[in-house]
Amino acid sequence: MDMNDFMQKALVSRRRFIIGSALGVGALGSPGLVRPALSATGYSMASSIRSLSNAFHAAWNKGAESFAQGVGDPHSALVTEGNSEKGIADIKAFLAKAGDKAILGVDPNDSPDARPIVEAVASVKGHIVTVWNKPDDLHPWDFGDNYVAHMSFNGVPAGEQTAKVLFESFGGEGAIVALGGIPSNVSAIERKAGLMKMIEGSNGKVQLLDFQDADWDSAKANNIVAAWLTRFGSEIKGIWAANDGMAIGALEALRAEGLTGQIQITGVDGTKDAVQAVKNKEMAATVDWDPFWIGGIALSLGHHTATGVFTPSKEPQEHREFYGTGALITQDDVEDYWRNNVEGSPEVDWNDLWGRISGQIRYG
Repeated sequence: MDMNDFMQKALVSRRRFIIGSALGVGALGSPGLVRPALSATGYSMASSIRSLSNAFHAAWNKGAESFAQGVGDPHSALVTEGNSEKGIADIKAFLAKAGDKAILGVDPNDSPDARPIVEAVASVKGHIVTVWNKPDDLHPWDFGDNYVAHMSFNGVPAGEQTAKVLFESFGGEGAIVALGGIPSNVSAIERKAGLMKMIEGSNGKVQLLDFQDADWDSAKANNIVAAWLTRFGSEIKGIWAANDGMAIGALEALRAEGLTGQIQITGVDGTKDAVQAVKNKEMAATVDWDPFWIGGIALSLGHHTATGVFTPSKEPQEHREFYGTGALITQDDVEDYWRNNVEGSPEVDWNDLWGRISGQIRYG
């Protein structure tokens, strides 16, 4: 598929691009908040995420807390620290207390984790929205209304577009190194596929010196890049990273060698540190998924279902398995992005459940 099929220009700010499904459209918000017109009803909310030291999930947690505060219900952060058994055990402990009043937004640590988590929530008649990871044959409509929805983001165009910007940063000819996420993670697989497609499409002009999985971890990425700098030296013209955490780890390794700005880096997630690095011309690009919105809208979908505002089983399948939207941020448009989304505070309407979906998830 041609690259233009993946991307459409949005009117959010000058030269920003929306990345979603094959034809991503929509608007992107930031940590502003319109409190929903809902009243507290005694529900207990939780977000199962990897780590609060991870900038993406820290922002996710803030969005979830903002929604929960807006409706007056308690919220808990269930941190997996990358341990699937811990993640599942913590959710089951939460369900044991909350029962059918449980509302969860969950980023399963690994795709197979989603099934036992969803089954546990459905067994107590709670409500759950999953994000990013699940098996292809696990669907919300197979669980009535308890499995409200699954949201993901098409990582292939994100991997392609960040690779494209990276290649352009060194003139389109040279060698790169690349950092992957957790190998079995859906978003890691998709983003790598996008990168590899762009390398293949370069017709030999761009070579991949090495690809290593750093498991989304900044410290691991730092160590890997430090070793690459020793091994490959000036052969490295760019560093592609599957998320911003690893990109920042790579940047720290470059700083230690006095190489910032000389070797460009790309990441994905749109964390503040990464956007600042793009602004400083230390990174070439990142993609903003707006984790604040993800954390809040996951709970909003569950809360709207639990309180009877809408019935998932009466909705079309595109409202139950859907791609969200993301925005490519480059050095060309980062000033606009910074002014509108970091210094400014666009509002988020938590009652707008479908405004940012960009199509039903497709498999295979």
